Amino acid sequence: MSAVDPRLLRQAGAARAYLAVTVALGLAGAVLIVLQAGLLARLLAGAGRGTGVAALAGTLGWLAVVLAGRALAASGGEAAALRAAAVVKSRLRRRLSEHALALGPKWLTGQRTGEITTLATKGLDGLDAYFARYLPQLVLAVAVPVAVLARVAAADWISAVIIIVTLPLIPLFAALIGWHTQAQTRKQWLLLGRLGGHFLDVVAGLPTLKLFGRAKAQADVIADVTDEHRAATMATLRVAFLSALVLEITAAVATALVAVEIGLRLLAGHVGYETALLVLLLTPEAFLPLRNAGAQFHASTEGTAAARRAFEILDTPPPAGQGVPAPGALANAGASCEDIVLDGVTVAYPGRSRPALDDVSLTIRPGDHIVVTGASGAGKSSLLAVLLRFATPASGTVSVGGADLARIPAGDWRRQIAWVPQAPHLFTTTVAGNIALGQPRARREDIVAAARLAGADEFIQRLDRGYDTPLTEGGRTLSAGQRQKIALARAFLRQAPVLLLDEPTAHLDQASARHLLSVIQSGQAGRTVILVTHGPLPPAAAGTRVVTLDQGRLVPHDEAVLA
Repeated sequence: MSAVDPRLLRQAGAARAYLAVTVALGLAGAVLIVLQAGLLARLLAGAGRGTGVAALAGTLGWLAVVLAGRALAASGGEAAALRAAAVVKSRLRRRLSEHALALGPKWLTGQRTGEITTLATKGLDGLDAYFARYLPQLVLAVAVPVAVLARVAAADWISAVIIIVTLPLIPLFAALIGWHTQAQTRKQWLLLGRLGGHFLDVVAGLPTLKLFGRAKAQADVIADVTDEHRAATMATLRVAFLSALVLEITAAVATALVAVEIGLRLLAGHVGYETALLVLLLTPEAFLPLRNAGAQFHASTEGTAAARRAFEILDTPPPAGQGVPAPGALANAGASCEDIVLDGVTVAYPGRSRPALDDVSLTIRPGDHIVVTGASGAGKSSLLAVLLRFATPASGTVSVGGADLARIPAGDWRRQIAWVPQAPHLFTTTVAGNIALGQPRARREDIVAAARLAGADEFIQRLDRGYDTPLTEGGRTLSAGQRQKIALARAFLRQAPVLLLDEPTAHLDQASARHLLSVIQSGQAGRTVILVTHGPLPPAAAGTRVVTLDQGRLVPHDEAVLA
């Protein structure tokens, strides 16, 4: 167990100024604590000797100034630490989202999206306690005892020796308890992520669960996970409360030892009254920051547990070749007019007994219209995943105009592609905003023209606000066919040279399917189109190439060009 996570501190590079202010104010607070004890001891000793109020007015004034300074240092340090936490959280969230996008859909399909959402929101919010309270308290836990010991040693070396001997007991007990706390907090965080992910899955699939009468069973599962999370949370709190008790008792016993020895020597006349008061006032201050650091460690463990999970994701390497430029590759839009050549491409997924694609070789020429057929699981979607750079071939190469696709930055390549997946996603914005996702500056007339091509204009005009109708997340107020048409309009508007369509007619009625195929064959003549289907072969125009996949392999001698 490390008191400070170096990876979190490395993330705080942009917040270095705020952390420097926090440390400086913490050191100032340590000096002010010693000054406060000295002034208070002088004030009480003077009052005990019968010194008048007028004579003590200067001491009272300075004491008020020191108290105000301590308050300002404490509040300023916490404010600076909170700003540092905000910067670190923002940077971590941005890196997490960017890395998740770089890892791609294949990685995301093996994750619980609800867990990642919980991690990026509530999980990383727990870093406030780490930066705003725990780290400043660590600074005080080092600075204050050093300052106190220096002052006590100058006043009474015997008391300083007792403090030095007993002081290490606090961090020793805190470390022993902290190891157990970290394990409890990790379990609590894992259960919270599981709860968030399962709850999101249940909400997304609620219509299906209701249809099959399984909603109550899933509610019981959520209740069980909630009870497990509650038990883990209470166990963590129990450890935190017990640790506070242990640290308080240790500090109280150590303070009592100093109080007894300084009291006996005061009665024997071996130490002065003001010195005894100074030692008694400073001794609790030596232990207080260490006790507080132990308490704040427990408060910050949830955030650090979430940060460790975030670092695990950030340490996951993205697919090979995500952004290593090849000289001259895609230097201009004309690069999309080059041949796309798959040479012996094999794609394998963990846990599968056979490759999704097995030694596939295919040449796609500019302007080709290719229909890829085959049964479910034949490798059609994997072929599109390779072209989209979502899957990396285990062997073989993909080249564009002679340049290795793996050496072309993924973002540059994907700007050449418009893609309609089997289950397109619509976002929480207007219909027009969803269509213009790939062309955010598109004119309204171009958006309407693309919708007409996709057969979506008619139903959009019937919506309450037409193209300005806001959609819910996933577009669940629309039918599957309507969502498909909006996604097709999005792809048509993008005007990318390569158009990839994965089962584009799966949710369309026969009339809409015939209209779409007609638009693809006639209206997209200048684009390279690859259409995947596992159903009956759609009516194809002259020049359309048909490619069949069977268990990941191209069927020999089956590729045909319809005349």
